[in-house]
Amino acid sequence: EGHVEGEKVENPDTGLYYDEYLRQVIDVLETDKHFREKLQTADIEEIKSGKLSRELDLVSHHVRTRLDELKRQEVARLRMLIKAKMDSVQDTGIDHQALLKQFEHLNHQNPDTFEPKDLDMLIKAVSAGYK
Repeated sequence: EGHVEGEKVENPDTGLYYDEYLRQVIDVLETDKHFREKLQTADIEEIKSGKLSRELDLVSHHVRTRLDELKRQEVARLRMLIKAKMDSVQDTGIDHQALLKQFEHLNHQNPDTFEPKDLDMLIKAVSAGYK
């Protein structure tokens, strides 16, 4: 109630290992007026079911470009984590795809563009993280 329009509200850390990525995606999506309105009027079931994810096709090109960039940065971060884990283990029999599958908050098979499936996976991962 006491917030000024445009004032940034600090959200507590979710504790998720992809918390920063989640926050950045939300911040970018909220810059799109249409998506922000849909987000504000959606109930939790619409969000969890993936219905809101389909609205991603309607956001501006600038927003999609920024989301693509965020996803590429997150994929690069995850690859660094995997490399660090591999370096610490020094085992040549590591299955890279199995390691990537541990990261269920994005579609690792498409590392370059942020699609509705990515938003859906991010929402489902967050929902699962709070159970």
